[in-house]
Amino acid sequence: MPGRMWPRTTCARQESHADVSWRPITKRSTLTTESFRLAELIAALSLATDLGMGQPLEQALRTCLITVRLGERLGLTSAELSDGYYVALLRFLGCTADSMETAAHTGGDELAFRSAMAPVLGAAPPQVLARMARELGRDQPPLRRAAIFVGFLGSVRMIRDGISAHCEVAEALALRLGLGKGVRSALAESFERWDGDGRPNRTRGEAIPILARLVSLARDAEVLSRLGEPGELMTALRSRSGSAYDPSLVSLFERHGRSILDEVTTCSIWETVLTAEPEPRSWVSDSRLEEILTVFADFVDLKSPFLAGHSRGVADLVGRVGGPAAARLRRAGLVHDLGRVGVPNGIWDKPGPLSSVEWERVRLHPYYTERILSRCPSLAPLAPLAGAHHERLDGSGYHRGSVASGIPDEARILAAADAYQAMTQPRPHRQAFSSERAADLLLEDARTGRLDSSAVQRVRDAAGHHAAPIRREWPAGLSDREVEVLRLLCQGSSKKQVADQLQIAPSTVDHHVRHIYEKAGVRSRAAVTLFAIEHNLLK
Repeated sequence: MPGRMWPRTTCARQESHADVSWRPITKRSTLTTESFRLAELIAALSLATDLGMGQPLEQALRTCLITVRLGERLGLTSAELSDGYYVALLRFLGCTADSMETAAHTGGDELAFRSAMAPVLGAAPPQVLARMARELGRDQPPLRRAAIFVGFLGSVRMIRDGISAHCEVAEALALRLGLGKGVRSALAESFERWDGDGRPNRTRGEAIPILARLVSLARDAEVLSRLGEPGELMTALRSRSGSAYDPSLVSLFERHGRSILDEVTTCSIWETVLTAEPEPRSWVSDSRLEEILTVFADFVDLKSPFLAGHSRGVADLVGRVGGPAAARLRRAGLVHDLGRVGVPNGIWDKPGPLSSVEWERVRLHPYYTERILSRCPSLAPLAPLAGAHHERLDGSGYHRGSVASGIPDEARILAAADAYQAMTQPRPHRQAFSSERAADLLLEDARTGRLDSSAVQRVRDAAGHHAAPIRREWPAGLSDREVEVLRLLCQGSSKKQVADQLQIAPSTVDHHVRHIYEKAGVRSRAAVTLFAIEHNLLK
């Protein structure tokens, strides 16, 4: 396809590993240089998680406001309210961790499935199964739908492991954002149920952190109030009291929910949520902004094993191009693919040609990126640049179809770097190109007028094309062979496929995998992929 640039367990991360990288956010009074409000940045990230869960934009913001207002009436302290504020915004920060598996077991469109299941997540099992039967493989022929449904019901372990990975990744990314233990603990338990029938740990009752209980109720109340009749909301919440939800919180919502929902539905939600952040508010220095945006990058790139490390690679490449715009280009490189989460994995992971309808969805992802960034004043200056990474000088790009006169120099560099990085990584429909071949293809695009020749030359120069030095020491004491196994795992290979590719016994692969997980301090494929991205092990 010409021009296709594709881009078991408890979930608590081991504290000995986690605390090493945790860097608390600074309060405003201690900053002396340009700074950015953390709530703005996290609110922007929450818009991406909305897309990743198949929800309308600002769903997490509405959940956040409900959480804060209920927390105030519950008498939570300012510190607890602050933690609850961020838990509500980030509850689905791990949604990319199991996107590939969910899509594979639901007919390819995990976003449609998640959207359809949202109203019944806290319902009784018969309701959940009835909704699954209705929604799984909805656009497929009857026999295919039946096979998908039976296969999904037989994938209990996949569902459990997906929730565990979701929690583990959310907790790990929250740690890197500088958020405290209260936030991380609640994210680790965010899918537990009051009756102990939740996941991943089957924690029950008051052993579940109060913030996890509160956000669970607030999120479902937001969905049910938006999709159902007014009288149906309390009927549903009461029916789930004592099973999915803390009964005392259902009673609290029964007393105050109507006034809270009135505020949610009539206010300007972005501004109101930012105003509602409890004091003292948290700020990020300019020197730490790139660390925060790297979390954005890794969140996106976990969506598919074919994307692992892509955004970091683009950012590194445009940063090495240099010049006065290097910092701005690096930041745009980190967030340029944020909109990918709004396109189903059945499209990104498809090994064959895309249909015209699928291509239309692909063309939307730079638009989603631009819309998310433009909502956040701190990131809005990056929005036009990041949103232009698939534009081409001859007008054949997307999402705007701009021609040369409408594409700034910075966007031309970002487009060339994105194309180069994508070509040097494997994709579902092809193997990775060598760096030399990718550089030649860039030149070809410059000759045919698709990419800017100056930008292509600068990216080629930055890429180098020299043999990488032999690495003698790997992070966490990994061996050379373990790194080879890790790379294949991160690309989506099964243990059997790893054994075939490395020509070793499956039992040896299993031995390596257990050691890799132990050394990395993780318990899921998504989390070990995140570890590999963080330590630049995918090169």
